[in-house]
Amino acid sequence: MAGGTRVAVVTGAGRGIGLAIAQALTEERFTVVAGSRTVTDALRDTGSDVVAIDLATPDGPARLVRHALDRHGGIDLLVNNVAGTSKPAGGFDLLDDDAWFHTFNLTVMSAVRATRAALPSLLDRRGSVVNIGSVNAKLAQPRLVAQSAAKAALSNLGKSLAEEFGGRGVRVNTISPGPVWTDVWTSPGGPGDVLAERLGIARADLAAELPAAVGLSTGRFTTPQEIAALVVFLASGRVANMSGSELVIDGGIVKTV
Repeated sequence: MAGGTRVAVVTGAGRGIGLAIAQALTEERFTVVAGSRTVTDALRDTGSDVVAIDLATPDGPARLVRHALDRHGGIDLLVNNVAGTSKPAGGFDLLDDDAWFHTFNLTVMSAVRATRAALPSLLDRRGSVVNIGSVNAKLAQPRLVAQSAAKAALSNLGKSLAEEFGGRGVRVNTISPGPVWTDVWTSPGGPGDVLAERLGIARADLAAELPAAVGLSTGRFTTPQEIAALVVFLASGRVANMSGSELVIDGGIVKTV
């Protein structure tokens, strides 16, 4: 690490969880290479080295990693955050092959491709990988069937990588959030509107009433900043023997162990 600078690559950094992660890591003095198909002013304001890139393409993740290597000399942390969403939401019968391929390509294959490209540098620097999963990997939710299956695959990938490369100094962990309060919930026609209509909740009352309606025992959604705080914790190496682990932050929505 030249001059002691740590370099992080964050995928899907344009909004929501990815944006919060980029912000938190720059505040922790990481040099952040932030990849996003859409580059927003908010992302540029984090101070990240922003790369406009389509991570759904076969060479997109590798080109993002190559930018980090060429510009900054190495990678200490890879955060696989970008994910595909099951569209249309509503259940198995509504999803054709293209919907399944889209979800798995952006959620799983982007992580495979980014990790493959970053691994030599991560091994050299004894770095770490953090995958952003979901409690839906274990919590069945038919309206998100493809996304849930893809997140389960991502979680398994993380455990396999941790097993294979842990002895060579690379830590791999997964953070699995429950519902996170981002603009996905407040956007017109999004899941917030769908649930609000189903549960008879006024759109203006979503933030106050939806947590209890979906079973969040804390009474509120997780914030993107809380996910980012866990990424910072895992990246710090303060618990260096944690690898192959899954950190769940779900507001108590999962009721069984």
